Amino acid sequence: MHPSSLSRRAFSTGAALAAASLAAPALRAQTKLEKTRVAIAVGGKASFYYLPLTISEQLGFFKAEGLQVEISDFAGGARALQAVVGGSADVVSGAYEHTINLQNKGQFFQAFVLQGRAPQIALGVSTKTMSGFKSVHELKGKRIGVTAPGSSTNMLANLVLSRYGLKASDVSFIGVGTSAGALAAMRSGQIDAISNIDPVMTMLEQKGDVRIIYDTRTLKGTQEVFGGSMPAACLYAPQDFLQKNPNTAQALANAIVHGLKWLQTAGPGDIIKTVPESYLLGDRGLYLASFNKVREALAVDGLFPEDGGKTALRALASFDASLKAGRIDLAKTYTNQFALKAKAKFKA
Repeated sequence: MHPSSLSRRAFSTGAALAAASLAAPALRAQTKLEKTRVAIAVGGKASFYYLPLTISEQLGFFKAEGLQVEISDFAGGARALQAVVGGSADVVSGAYEHTINLQNKGQFFQAFVLQGRAPQIALGVSTKTMSGFKSVHELKGKRIGVTAPGSSTNMLANLVLSRYGLKASDVSFIGVGTSAGALAAMRSGQIDAISNIDPVMTMLEQKGDVRIIYDTRTLKGTQEVFGGSMPAACLYAPQDFLQKNPNTAQALANAIVHGLKWLQTAGPGDIIKTVPESYLLGDRGLYLASFNKVREALAVDGLFPEDGGKTALRALASFDASLKAGRIDLAKTYTNQFALKAKAKFKA
């Protein structure tokens, strides 16, 4: 081979290597996390509503993205939100519709990865104190247990009441949490009805403690109650946090979508092995029965449906007179930019 050919080849190889070495730091710089420690507030971590969050934590998917995540558990979504508003947490793992309520109050939060494509909330009446139940009108003056006042379980109850001409003030809402306390409140007769999530609702249902009257644990039930796609559990944060920490937000979205991908093929036995023992509430069989009921309600790829915002806004406006629906900019309540990249990364 001619010496000049060798030198040309050596030069071109050297140039390629030099270009690669210049590009590598740039690539690393692009993916450098602005924050490696992130505090997430959640209302009812042991529920299936937030199963993708637990899976991503337990299987090390947050760590794989370079994140140290601290998850604080609260009695309900409204309390978890207060933690972020108050500055003790960065991100909420909560119900999407809170972003609409917050914007109505002049606070801009944005949801950036979806965990649930159905609310998974069931409303049931006590078979003990309301054994002859025939109509929602009978709930007037009664005590309704919700995860926490102002949470999405409260929202569903308000929506149902409004359809029968009842106001929130016509009943007494009592916060009962999402686990053993909720079971005890219903079984001891402290409440007459309950709006809650699984595994609590399946446990009450199978033991004959409640009669379910509205159910959004399936896509069909969600369509019947809300008249469209209703985005549920998600990660959402102040817009300011997402603007300042885009790589951190991407890492969080990646971890959740990784969890959703794992859940697509996981069997009940895999779930049992992965979640903490305390989540089973002492009954493995009923826990598995609950999982089978809500499985289709889990998101598949972290993306928000196009009509989801409109469905949520319509539902909230139907019972909340203070909500100025015409002033809400739904495009600012969620973004799919992070979930789209995560979906491509994990082929979810």
